[in-house]
Amino acid sequence: MINDDGSPGRLPIIGTWDRPLARQGCRDEEVAIDPTGRTVVVVDDDESVRTVVGWQLEADGHRVVHACDGASALALISSLHPDVVVLDLSMPGIGGLDVLRQVRSGPAPDASVPIIVLSGRDGESDRIIGLDFGADDYLVKPFSPGELAARVRSVLRRASPTGSTLQHGSITMDPATRTVTVEDRPVALTAKEFDLLAHLIAHPRVVHSRAQLLARVWSSSAGWVSEATVTEHVHRLRIKIEDDASNPRWLRTVRGAGYQLGSP
Repeated sequence: MINDDGSPGRLPIIGTWDRPLARQGCRDEEVAIDPTGRTVVVVDDDESVRTVVGWQLEADGHRVVHACDGASALALISSLHPDVVVLDLSMPGIGGLDVLRQVRSGPAPDASVPIIVLSGRDGESDRIIGLDFGADDYLVKPFSPGELAARVRSVLRRASPTGSTLQHGSITMDPATRTVTVEDRPVALTAKEFDLLAHLIAHPRVVHSRAQLLARVWSSSAGWVSEATVTEHVHRLRIKIEDDASNPRWLRTVRGAGYQLGSP
């Protein structure tokens, strides 16, 4: 376990690879990496947390690059275009929410990189704020490094190119590039918004309850995400894909039952 004070728990012994080295964002030393793995940027001002998380993710074969503050995180995300970002919310200076907001809606927004938020606060309002800002998953301290690694694997699976182009009326989704267009207009979705819309398009006209969407779209996170999170994601999708979010053409509410993607 990683405790809220940052003290590390027991971890398996981590071997080293005879591989190239990656410069860490916060430290001068170099660490061995497996170049066949995915790049994960770990952002936390607590070095002990970064170290333990790094050991666990490197044991899974990932290339791990560290950032100890928000400014370093933004620079690394911009230059490396990582496969996943693990982001602590409580940092001095540029905080985690500021980093999240910059990545999702700043001058050069990136809706495709999955972001897993770490926080010492477990209130539902904090989770909703993080998800509303574009986080794809939320893990509360203290947490198990193994669980974090499982969350990383989960978001990587969801972000991996699979299947062929999805079409529903004027909505086109390309899983290979994680891009969406509505009437040939590009629409930037977060990873979770993409997954939700893809699930709805794969099951057109089916009425989905919020509990069903939690189980099928949020899967590994369903134990802590509330149904209000589904409502919030549906609301954000409507703003992005509908001409009039208050009178949706596509993403309809079926009173007392759930949501339905209407006929083209």
